[in-house]
Amino acid sequence: MPLVLNEEQRLLKETAQEFLSSNAPVDAFRQLRDSQDELGYCQNTWQQMAELGWAGITIPEAYGGLEFGALGLGAIIEESGKTLAASPLLATVALAGNTIELGGNKAQKKLFLPQVASGEITLALALEESPHHNPTNIALTTVERDGGFILNGKKCFVIDGHSADYIIVAARSSDATDCENGISLFIVKADTNGLAINRTIFSDSRNVANIEFDNVTIDKDCLIGEQDKGWPILEQALDRARVYLAAEMLGGATECFERTINYLKEREQFGVKIGSFQAIKHRAAVMFVDLELARSAVLDGLSAIDENRADLAQIASLAKTLANDVYYLVTNEAVQMHGGIGVTDELDIGLFLKRSRVAIQLLGDSGFHKDRYASLCGY
Repeated sequence: MPLVLNEEQRLLKETAQEFLSSNAPVDAFRQLRDSQDELGYCQNTWQQMAELGWAGITIPEAYGGLEFGALGLGAIIEESGKTLAASPLLATVALAGNTIELGGNKAQKKLFLPQVASGEITLALALEESPHHNPTNIALTTVERDGGFILNGKKCFVIDGHSADYIIVAARSSDATDCENGISLFIVKADTNGLAINRTIFSDSRNVANIEFDNVTIDKDCLIGEQDKGWPILEQALDRARVYLAAEMLGGATECFERTINYLKEREQFGVKIGSFQAIKHRAAVMFVDLELARSAVLDGLSAIDENRADLAQIASLAKTLANDVYYLVTNEAVQMHGGIGVTDELDIGLFLKRSRVAIQLLGDSGFHKDRYASLCGY
């Protein structure tokens, strides 16, 4: 598989770049941050994204989507990373939407996927229960009662959970905590009795929620897939989302790198452009090489999703690790090469730095994925 986009995918990427630079530039993100917007993203911009087909780009045509594939969505998300565009794409489409597409029954797909594709509803995935990514560490319980289920427990760091219309919940229905067996998935309406959703804002000014479930009663129709057998669905949805998040991180790192290179060509010290210093050139070359390595891994991961390859888990961990490391490196170097002004709010570099630190932790940091990759390879 050639690690390049075809003509249609390149056109989509260019269209996304034009739209986002005009409608969701970094200045728009600043405005959302400074105004402490209740939603956390621009509803009008999100609706325009949905009208362009972005919300349904991977959803099958039978459910109102474009069925354009992961490479298409990855191209869009990469461009969104360049402008720090805030939208429900990651939570609604990459995480929760994929979960329904992979594990939902026909009735669930027919009900939810067309509404996702049209932008009518947004979704969130309630997974984490601790400060570090550990997808099998699930203690939130579910018990059957009166033909339905009752949920009790807590979830944290639910991306865009405060604004979602529906929340997909990973619950423990049997077996011990931190076990792949005994996990069940449910889709719960956000205004269900017993749900307490508390918004919190990360250091990158993005939205997450802490959610408490106090005897939340739901119908049996809310179960996604089979009871106790939600892990295979969840794992595959997470791997897809990891690749998409890696694409966003690649976009952010690329933009940060390009801004830094332009600064090196303008800034003078001792009467010469600082970009002419050999040590600076070497550091810039390292960043460029690492960016290209990450780009290859992300494209391979997106292709693995489209081709339904058996090695998606390994490729997802590889792509997320390389994206973590290069975003960390590039933002660090950008701050150093810009000098003290790099961390001030006057420049956008600090915004990319903060986003990188949060994105690195989302869905697994490099330590998590290196260990997972080794285990998957039999070590």
